[in-house]
Amino acid sequence: MTPTRLAFVGNSLPRRCGIATFTTDLHAAMRHSRSEVDSFIVAMNDRDGGYEYPPSVRLGIRDDAIGDYRRAASELNALDVDAVSLQHEFGIFGGRAGSHILAFLDEVAAPIVTTLHTVLARPNAAQHDMIRRIAARSARVVVMAERGRELLNAAYGVPTSKVDVIPHGIPDLPFTEPDEAKAQLGYAGRKVVLTFGLLAPSKGVEIMIDAMPEVLRTTPEAVYVILGATHPNLIRDEGEAYRERQQARIRSLGVEDNVVLMDRFVDQATLLRHISMCDVYVTPYLNEEQMTSGTLAYSFGSGKAVVSTPYWHARDLLAGGLGALVPFGDVGATAAAVARLLGDDPLRNAMRLRAYVESRSMTWECVGRSYVRTIARAVADQQRRPAALPVLRGMSAHQAGAC
Repeated sequence: MTPTRLAFVGNSLPRRCGIATFTTDLHAAMRHSRSEVDSFIVAMNDRDGGYEYPPSVRLGIRDDAIGDYRRAASELNALDVDAVSLQHEFGIFGGRAGSHILAFLDEVAAPIVTTLHTVLARPNAAQHDMIRRIAARSARVVVMAERGRELLNAAYGVPTSKVDVIPHGIPDLPFTEPDEAKAQLGYAGRKVVLTFGLLAPSKGVEIMIDAMPEVLRTTPEAVYVILGATHPNLIRDEGEAYRERQQARIRSLGVEDNVVLMDRFVDQATLLRHISMCDVYVTPYLNEEQMTSGTLAYSFGSGKAVVSTPYWHARDLLAGGLGALVPFGDVGATAAAVARLLGDDPLRNAMRLRAYVESRSMTWECVGRSYVRTIARAVADQQRRPAALPVLRGMSAHQAGAC
């Protein structure tokens, strides 16, 4: 029997961005879920290029070279891949609103399963046209929150029957107390608040920085750790000016001993140790339309008490008291929510445990199985290739190991 071949198109580690981490993790989850599958990554390359990819990356596409998109499609056709998992985010493909990806979609023969990492409620005309055309060319569309499926139907006319909601994957970690990790990382005896991810103005870390003096009134041992390198696009546009402004803000507030701005892009093991040590995780993002946050998913899935602004992913994930939601840009409300959780151990621990229990269906093992089912359906529905994937033919949800 010829092995099934799947191609994943998107950014890939060691490129520094959330899509790269997601593509790499999803590929690994799929390989773990179906070891018979011959799968590989087609990596999108930006102007920096020069990434030392692992063997799982077999092809590359320069984002601004439209010929590369067509060549990649031809190579996948020659390899007779059975399906393509496309990671879509505005900004990773070349052309107006990322239109170069259409050259790939128009020529690749295999059914496409597109994961939309952003669904805008108020797109411009070019963005609206792109999402409609990508959805039309895709056999299945995946979003990570129910709000995304609703928006695709209401704003873009995509039938809800074509859209699957699959949550952002998380590592499957045990539920642990933070003390051991605090001791390892030099924060023993402190109450730790954490934000991680590539640093950029949209992350809103200045809101939590400004909240720290109020938090320290009731919890003087608190420390706010901001872990993450500056976003490469921001570096390209203005260097480290944004980070330097935050450092000046920290000094002006007199909280140098209580705010740690760590300029590091860390591997997953280091990241998970930092998550493990925190008492409260904060996502003070400024954009309501953020459909997906890997940092939120990872922290929630690690059993952490979360304080967040009510962007779409957070509203979905933290509904019913699974986390604390505060208004956008509200320093006072952010300070009050963080201080309350740091000062009330039973409340914080109850929130942590509920988050951990609720997140078990989000592990990468479960997410990988969900993608197996979605891809199997896409292949089965593809009229020009009516036969299902050989290793997936006739697979029910139960047989695929539904979580």
